[in-house]
Amino acid sequence: MPNWGGGAKCGACEKTVYHAEEIQCNGRSFHKSCFLCMACRKALDSTTVAAHESEIYCKTCYGRKYGPKGVGFGQGAGCLSTDTGEHLGLNLQQGSPKPACPSTPTNASKFAQKRIDVDKCPRCGKSVYAAEKIMGGGKPWHKTCFRCAICGKSLESTNVTDKDGELYCKVCYAKNFGPKGIGFGGLTQVEKKE
Repeated sequence: MPNWGGGAKCGACEKTVYHAEEIQCNGRSFHKSCFLCMACRKALDSTTVAAHESEIYCKTCYGRKYGPKGVGFGQGAGCLSTDTGEHLGLNLQQGSPKPACPSTPTNASKFAQKRIDVDKCPRCGKSVYAAEKIMGGGKPWHKTCFRCAICGKSLESTNVTDKDGELYCKVCYAKNFGPKGIGFGGLTQVEKKE
């Protein structure tokens, strides 16, 4: 039967999609208003869509339905997700569900042993987490602590030097630990004449 309606059929509502309102994904056409996640109904675009055969999902729902399962496969850094996606209409449980860990620790000392050790900042002594970590002198520092020990200037990889576990800007390092004498900033021409 010829397609007298003009355009392709929408992959979601099966109605005609005209060129001005068309979004293509995975070889199929959709209305802009029909380009929604099949699970959570969130509006999608080319950066947030994940297609599986004839279905389209947001990346979060796609990961819940088709991504890896088990401990350590959370949605974010250091996250352990127990979200099964059932509230989104996703049936993800295969076999008997097994909890990742007990809801309350049975032995407080065992629970404390499982805590991950976090690096300590040499300047303030507090924990340095990955999101705020800057390496300098072979040690982890907070972004706010990554400053010259003498002048307090904020440091970058291009102007940092270290000595005895402390950080300095190149200017302060040269003044305090660099070579001394004429031509090195230690003596000026006026001091030489006297």
